[in-house]
Amino acid sequence: MKKIGFVILLSVVSLTSHAQLNASAGVTRTIFAYGGSVNKEFLRFIIRLTKKNNPRICFLPTGSGDSPETIVAWYTLCEDLPMRAFVQKMFIASYTEPKTFEENLLGMDAIVVGGGNTLNMMAIWKAQGIDTVLKKAFNKGIILAGGSAGSLCWFQGGTTDSRPRSLSIVKCMGFIQTSHCPHYHSEPLRKPLYFDNILSGRLSPGYAIDDKAGIVFENERYVKTVAIDDKSNAYYVSVVNGMINEKLLPVTEIIK
Repeated sequence: MKKIGFVILLSVVSLTSHAQLNASAGVTRTIFAYGGSVNKEFLRFIIRLTKKNNPRICFLPTGSGDSPETIVAWYTLCEDLPMRAFVQKMFIASYTEPKTFEENLLGMDAIVVGGGNTLNMMAIWKAQGIDTVLKKAFNKGIILAGGSAGSLCWFQGGTTDSRPRSLSIVKCMGFIQTSHCPHYHSEPLRKPLYFDNILSGRLSPGYAIDDKAGIVFENERYVKTVAIDDKSNAYYVSVVNGMINEKLLPVTEIIK
């Protein structure tokens, strides 16, 4: 009887795991990475990506050290849009937070990460377990978005101005298994350094995005490029025959 019961238990566990796998199989994991700061155009597009009326969208201002100015700017940006705006601070005291980070973030329809110091942001997230929570959100189908530090965080890594004097390499969460370069055309040092790091193998090939352009990924695959004007673009940068190959990823939609 014990043996039969054990076999039945194993079968139940197997069926449960299979059911959970099938339940998650229909989820679309979406990331919207843009090169610069969040704006109304990008935010309207994120609202569309949720496919919901009045979605719950949470802002993570960790890169700016939960700057009050950044938080006020977020709420000001959102106030006339069809969404419910939230902020999740990292610099908190337990008595100020009625919910855990996980309870709050996994209750959202989209999570938008702000810019700032990528290196510090990664360290704080790891210490607080936010990297794990964001992976759960990703697998749940919650839209993940952001620009600058807020786009770099989703990739394997890239260059950051998080240290004094010069740009340096930072490792990130790797939801998208390539490197990334934000601010591609607006900051002159970014492009040549990105080329050099890819040529030398310090960074893997990856996606470079101008400030006013963005890329949509679904289930870790590139889907399309959008922009808010006809001068902004995105590129896939790789090495072909020992030389840098900069492939334009044509804009398929001008968003407003």
